[in-house]
Amino acid sequence: MMRPAALLLACLALPGCGLHPLYGGGASSPIAATLRAVEVAPIAGQSGWFMHSKLVDRLGESGSGAAQYRLDVTLDDNITSFGIRGDRAATRERRTLRARYQLVSLATGTVVLDATAGSDSGIDIVSSEYATVAAEQTALEQLSDIVADQIVARLSIYAARTQPGR
Repeated sequence: MMRPAALLLACLALPGCGLHPLYGGGASSPIAATLRAVEVAPIAGQSGWFMHSKLVDRLGESGSGAAQYRLDVTLDDNITSFGIRGDRAATRERRTLRARYQLVSLATGTVVLDATAGSDSGIDIVSSEYATVAAEQTALEQLSDIVADQIVARLSIYAARTQPGR
Protein backbone atom coordinates (compact mmCIF):
# COMPACT_ATOMS: atom_id res chain seq x y z
CA MET A 1 0.00 0.00 0.00
CA MET A 2 2.90 2.38 0.78
CA ARG A 3 4.66 1.75 -2.55
CA PRO A 4 1.72 2.87 -4.76
CA ALA A 5 1.15 5.91 -2.54
CA ALA A 6 4.81 6.91 -2.78
CA LEU A 7 4.74 6.43 -6.57
CA LEU A 8 1.62 8.59 -6.87
CA LEU A 9 3.18 11.29 -4.72
CA ALA A 10 6.34 11.27 -6.84
CA CYS A 11 4.28 11.59 -10.05
CA LEU A 12 2.41 14.56 -8.62
CA ALA A 13 5.62 16.28 -7.52
CA LEU A 14 7.42 15.79 -10.87
CA PRO A 15 5.81 18.74 -12.73
CA GLY A 16 6.93 21.08 -9.96
CA CYS A 17 10.60 20.20 -10.33
CA GLY A 18 11.12 22.39 -13.38
CA LEU A 19 12.16 19.64 -15.78
CA HIS A 20 11.26 20.25 -19.40
CA PRO A 21 12.28 18.61 -22.68
CA LEU A 22 15.54 19.99 -24.08
CA TYR A 23 14.36 19.81 -27.68
CA GLY A 24 10.74 20.74 -27.01
CA GLY A 25 9.33 22.42 -30.11
CA GLY A 26 11.38 20.38 -32.56
CA ALA A 27 13.11 22.18 -35.42
CA SER A 28 11.41 25.47 -34.57
CA SER A 29 12.61 25.52 -30.95
CA PRO A 30 15.05 28.18 -29.69
CA ILE A 31 17.60 25.42 -28.99
CA ALA A 32 17.48 24.18 -32.59
CA ALA A 33 17.75 27.76 -33.86
CA THR A 34 20.85 28.33 -31.71
CA LEU A 35 22.43 25.09 -32.96
CA ARG A 36 21.78 26.16 -36.58
CA ALA A 37 23.59 29.42 -35.81
CA VAL A 38 26.85 27.56 -35.11
CA GLU A 39 29.46 27.55 -37.86
CA VAL A 40 31.96 24.67 -37.63
CA ALA A 41 35.52 25.76 -38.36
CA PRO A 42 37.67 23.44 -40.51
CA ILE A 43 39.39 20.66 -38.55
CA ALA A 44 42.78 19.32 -39.66
CA GLY A 45 43.40 15.75 -40.84
CA GLN A 46 41.30 12.78 -41.86
CA SER A 47 39.77 12.46 -38.41
CA GLY A 48 39.03 16.19 -38.60
CA TRP A 49 37.21 15.73 -41.90
CA PHE A 50 35.03 13.02 -40.37
CA MET A 51 34.33 15.14 -37.26
CA HIS A 52 33.52 18.25 -39.29
CA SER A 53 31.05 16.28 -41.43
CA LYS A 54 29.37 14.71 -38.39
CA LEU A 55 29.03 18.07 -36.62
CA VAL A 56 27.60 19.84 -39.68
CA ASP A 57 25.10 16.99 -40.10
CA ARG A 58 23.94 17.32 -36.50
CA LEU A 59 23.96 21.10 -36.19
CA GLY A 60 22.48 21.91 -39.58
CA GLU A 61 23.85 24.41 -42.04
CA SER A 62 23.83 28.01 -40.91
CA GLY A 63 22.59 30.29 -43.66
CA SER A 64 24.82 32.94 -45.15
CA GLY A 65 25.37 35.61 -42.51
CA ALA A 66 23.22 33.72 -39.97
CA ALA A 67 26.09 32.34 -37.92
CA GLN A 68 26.33 33.75 -34.39
CA TYR A 69 28.93 31.30 -33.10
CA ARG A 70 32.00 29.49 -34.39
CA LEU A 71 32.91 26.04 -33.11
CA ASP A 72 36.67 25.44 -32.99
CA VAL A 73 37.67 21.80 -32.51
CA THR A 74 41.11 20.31 -31.92
CA LEU A 75 41.35 16.52 -32.14
CA ASP A 76 43.77 14.04 -30.61
CA ASP A 77 43.49 10.76 -32.53
CA ASN A 78 45.72 8.05 -31.10
CA ILE A 79 46.20 4.33 -31.77
CA THR A 80 48.02 2.30 -29.12
CA SER A 81 49.03 -1.33 -29.62
CA PHE A 82 48.87 -3.81 -26.78
CA GLY A 83 48.26 -7.50 -26.17
CA ILE A 84 51.80 -8.44 -27.21
CA ARG A 85 52.38 -12.08 -28.24
CA GLY A 86 55.57 -14.05 -27.64
CA ASP A 87 56.93 -12.99 -31.04
CA ARG A 88 56.48 -9.33 -30.01
CA ALA A 89 53.55 -8.76 -32.37
CA ALA A 90 50.53 -6.87 -31.10
CA THR A 91 47.14 -8.57 -31.07
CA ARG A 92 44.95 -5.58 -30.09
CA GLU A 93 44.85 -1.85 -30.61
CA ARG A 94 43.03 0.88 -28.80
CA ARG A 95 41.93 3.88 -30.84
CA THR A 96 41.22 6.97 -28.78
CA LEU A 97 39.59 10.11 -30.13
CA ARG A 98 39.55 13.18 -27.88
CA ALA A 99 38.23 16.60 -28.83
CA ARG A 100 38.78 19.95 -27.18
CA TYR A 101 36.19 22.36 -28.46
CA GLN A 102 35.47 26.01 -27.96
CA LEU A 103 32.30 27.86 -28.84
CA VAL A 104 33.22 31.41 -29.82
CA SER A 105 30.69 34.25 -30.01
CA LEU A 106 31.21 35.96 -33.37
CA ALA A 107 29.73 39.23 -32.03
CA THR A 108 32.27 39.62 -29.23
CA GLY A 109 35.05 37.19 -30.15
CA THR A 110 34.94 35.65 -26.67
CA VAL A 111 34.96 31.97 -25.86
CA VAL A 112 31.58 31.21 -24.27
CA LEU A 113 32.10 27.45 -23.87
CA ASP A 114 35.34 25.50 -23.53
CA ALA A 115 35.04 21.74 -22.99
CA THR A 116 36.29 18.31 -24.01
CA ALA A 117 34.70 15.13 -25.31
CA GLY A 118 36.11 11.74 -26.12
CA SER A 119 35.72 8.04 -26.56
CA ASP A 120 37.79 4.97 -27.37
CA SER A 121 37.43 1.68 -29.18
CA GLY A 122 39.22 -1.67 -29.19
CA ILE A 123 40.43 -3.21 -32.45
CA ASP A 124 41.57 -6.77 -33.08
CA ILE A 125 44.72 -7.07 -35.18
CA VAL A 126 44.30 -9.93 -37.63
CA SER A 127 46.65 -11.52 -40.15
CA SER A 128 45.21 -9.45 -43.01
CA GLU A 129 46.70 -5.96 -42.96
CA TYR A 130 43.80 -4.73 -45.10
CA ALA A 131 41.25 -5.99 -42.56
CA THR A 132 43.12 -4.27 -39.72
CA VAL A 133 43.24 -0.96 -41.60
CA ALA A 134 39.52 -1.29 -42.41
CA ALA A 135 38.77 -1.94 -38.72
CA GLU A 136 40.80 1.14 -37.73
CA GLN A 137 38.84 3.23 -40.26
CA THR A 138 35.50 1.90 -39.03
CA ALA A 139 36.52 2.65 -35.44
CA LEU A 140 37.38 6.23 -36.44
CA GLU A 141 33.97 6.70 -38.06
CA GLN A 142 32.16 5.30 -35.02
CA LEU A 143 34.24 7.37 -32.58
CA SER A 144 33.53 10.49 -34.65
CA ASP A 145 29.80 9.78 -34.29
CA ILE A 146 30.05 9.35 -30.52
CA VAL A 147 32.20 12.43 -29.95
CA ALA A 148 30.05 14.58 -32.26
CA ASP A 149 26.96 13.51 -30.28
CA GLN A 150 28.69 14.50 -27.03
CA ILE A 151 29.64 17.91 -28.42
CA VAL A 152 26.14 18.64 -29.75
CA ALA A 153 24.55 17.56 -26.46
CA ARG A 154 26.81 19.96 -24.54
CA LEU A 155 26.09 22.78 -27.01
CA SER A 156 22.36 22.10 -26.56
CA ILE A 157 22.67 22.36 -22.79
CA TYR A 158 24.58 25.63 -23.18
CA ALA A 159 21.87 26.96 -25.53
CA ALA A 160 19.12 25.97 -23.08
CA ARG A 161 20.88 27.68 -20.17
CA THR A 162 21.40 30.92 -22.07
CA GLN A 163 17.82 31.25 -23.32
CA PRO A 164 15.97 34.26 -21.91
CA GLY A 165 13.52 33.40 -19.13
CA ARG A 166 15.39 30.29 -17.95
